[in-house]
Amino acid sequence: MLSKERLSKKVLKRKMTLVNKFYPFDKIIIIYALLMVLIIITFGQPLTDYINEILLYLLAAAVSFLIAMFVDESKGRWAGLVRLIYSGVLFSLFYRLTGGTMFLLFDGFLDYQIIGFEQAVYGLSPTLYIDEHLLNPVVTEILSFTYFCYYPMVPVFMLTLFFKKDYAVLKHFLAAASLTYFVSFMLFFLYPVEGPRWHFAGQYLNQIDGYFFHYLVEVVIDNGAVRGGCMPSSHTGIAILIMMYCYRHYPLWGKILLPIVIGLSLGTVWGRFHYISDVYVGAAIAIAAYYLVQIKYPAWTAVEYKLLDEQKVKADYVS
Repeated sequence: MLSKERLSKKVLKRKMTLVNKFYPFDKIIIIYALLMVLIIITFGQPLTDYINEILLYLLAAAVSFLIAMFVDESKGRWAGLVRLIYSGVLFSLFYRLTGGTMFLLFDGFLDYQIIGFEQAVYGLSPTLYIDEHLLNPVVTEILSFTYFCYYPMVPVFMLTLFFKKDYAVLKHFLAAASLTYFVSFMLFFLYPVEGPRWHFAGQYLNQIDGYFFHYLVEVVIDNGAVRGGCMPSSHTGIAILIMMYCYRHYPLWGKILLPIVIGLSLGTVWGRFHYISDVYVGAAIAIAAYYLVQIKYPAWTAVEYKLLDEQKVKADYVS
């Protein structure tokens, strides 16, 4: 039989193994995927219309669990890449899945509420005002370029952190990005808004004209955007989040990103993808996620340090 001391060490080692395998972003991903399954089962009517979404959310949770459990990032560069970057693939999957859950709670879009709110605040409709008075091909191209920067921004930032071996910053960022994305994705069905691009279709007086980047953005939107994924602007939120992490850890890149992120935020409204309110809410979510992770991350990883302390105390006692 095992002695109490050996048994205690074995239990402690097993606890350490489990704790070390799951980072905060892993837990957030798994919780979100399972929460979405629960929400769909509760509100999805008829449930048979949501089978694909349920299966894919369960698959995502399983993939996250299996990667966390069995992919050891210390075993090599490729293992580390899979272990830390897999979340980026799931973010894209989760975004696509929002299209199938848009009307879990409501039968239609709620654009009219945002339009009424902005009309009351600004005394006009910003998107219609831009259409009537401000459209310019050069401005459109500049804002289209900054808007397009979002698409390479996320993978470039994550891969740069990985290849620079700034793993702690990457894990920290992934926790904040997970919160930003998932709060945004849940708001898509809690407050479904299709956006001015679709709501005002046929009412605009002018067509938006631009050059290379304008048409590139149009191709991406036409082939990849989810109708209804408007409130909030997750593009704005994630871009602001990346900028904030750059300002904290790489100040020069934060300064370079500042005009790009401002242009991206303006471009979401200029290009008729979002209302101004969407941009504000997306920014607020990102800022809240950033500071929440700054404050809570030590507590989220405290169990690991507590177990390490226990291990040290027992080792000192034995010695």
